[in-house]
Amino acid sequence: MPTNTINANQAINAYSQTSNLSAAGKATDILGKAGNKTQDDGVFLDLVKNSVTQSIDTLKRGEQMSAAAVTGQADITDVVQAVTAAEIQVQTIMTFRDKMIAAYQEVMRMPI
Repeated sequence: MPTNTINANQAINAYSQTSNLSAAGKATDILGKAGNKTQDDGVFLDLVKNSVTQSIDTLKRGEQMSAAAVTGQADITDVVQAVTAAEIQVQTIMTFRDKMIAAYQEVMRMPI
């Protein structure tokens, strides 16, 4: 059975190409296109935009530290801290998503 081997440089190049694909940019573009109808809407929109941007930055840092660890350029403690921060960020995002879906479902159950 043949096995595929990947050179570390090929993996790093592939990783850097995928990290340049900006799903983060799409998310912030969508948030940026939302209309600001009142002052409160703008504050909430800014809060969400900042949270999304910080989340994306945390995830990218975790990925960069993991890639640096593969090449031996990072201390294992720094890698663990970055990956743990990214994991916590993903859990927070998932919790926020679940709460938003629950709120939407609750609104949809309201009688008109």
